[in-house]
Amino acid sequence: MNRIERITHMESLFDKSTEVIHRLEQALEDFAALKSDIAELDAYYTSPQWRKDFEADEAGKLPQDLKRGVLSEDGLWNLLEDYRRLKEATCEK
Repeated sequence: MNRIERITHMESLFDKSTEVIHRLEQALEDFAALKSDIAELDAYYTSPQWRKDFEADEAGKLPQDLKRGVLSEDGLWNLLEDYRRLKEATCEK
């Protein structure tokens, strides 16, 4: 690899690394901003109200066109677990 090729290659690595780091910084800021939303979802999921809403859905008492992923036991539980796992991985306590 000659000097021009080396510098060009290193510049490519530099650009790629800079872009990834900027995206990660933004993602970490977005993740930190979720804290209160996740706390609200967790409180809802562990409340009697969630169970009542879930049972109403199971009984067909909710409109068919209502988006209700939050009533998916696995979906919401997985989201909360993913959040906890990522929180530990990012050392955000």
